[in-house]
Amino acid sequence: MLHHTTYTKEETAPWVAFIHGAGGSSSIWYKQIRAFQDRFNILLVDLRGHGQSKNQPETSTVKYTFEQIAHDVLDVMDHLRIKSAHLVGISLGTIIVREIAELRPEKVRSMIMAGAVMKMNVRGKILMRFGVWFKTLVPYLLLYKFFAFIIMPRRQHRESRSLFIREAKKLAQKEFIRWFRLAADVNAKLKWFRMKELPIPTLYIMGDQDHMFLPSIRHLVSTHARTARLAIAPRCGHVVNVEQPGYFNETAIGFLGSLDP
Repeated sequence: MLHHTTYTKEETAPWVAFIHGAGGSSSIWYKQIRAFQDRFNILLVDLRGHGQSKNQPETSTVKYTFEQIAHDVLDVMDHLRIKSAHLVGISLGTIIVREIAELRPEKVRSMIMAGAVMKMNVRGKILMRFGVWFKTLVPYLLLYKFFAFIIMPRRQHRESRSLFIREAKKLAQKEFIRWFRLAADVNAKLKWFRMKELPIPTLYIMGDQDHMFLPSIRHLVSTHARTARLAIAPRCGHVVNVEQPGYFNETAIGFLGSLDP
């Protein structure tokens, strides 16, 4: 089972489960815990191969799938007897949130998708192809630093870059390759997600400088207008919860409060 941490307010309080992205860990939510724990029970998980879930026997699968990883999170929720939760994802973690909603919609009260990845633009596709070519030739940390700079290029993105690079240093080369292959094969799944609107309240929180992913999310929200909302953080890049934690916390908690008044 994945390593997980809980902060319990009271038994009847709604649960919020935070899902990090590739190369991160549950530690990236450190700016959210205090703000959320006043009203919610909190679940933090380290995905397979990341953080304190590193080197667990069940993470030794040669090739990962998003379905497997979603079931990892669901196993933790079942173990803790969490009937349903608001799911909060960042970056690649938003794909896992959506996969959980596909597999067990009754477990998902709402989805908050920060720095959401729902379509690769031309630059992203070129970047992924470059990685496929060089993933076994170039040291993975150098490749990860390159990706981090392309996705988060500005000076004010430095904290996000540093945080993710610091966490990525804890990954083994084989683990990085598994996750990279997972991300490289995601286009068909993302196309299905864009076509299918789930009857689950969804908030997308994007940075106004998230040049790779914001345009596609604008379009997605316009087509999923029945269930989806979009909030855009000013002067912010891809990792909204780190770069603009005040905006993120206020917007996310306000959204959840509108669902659980």
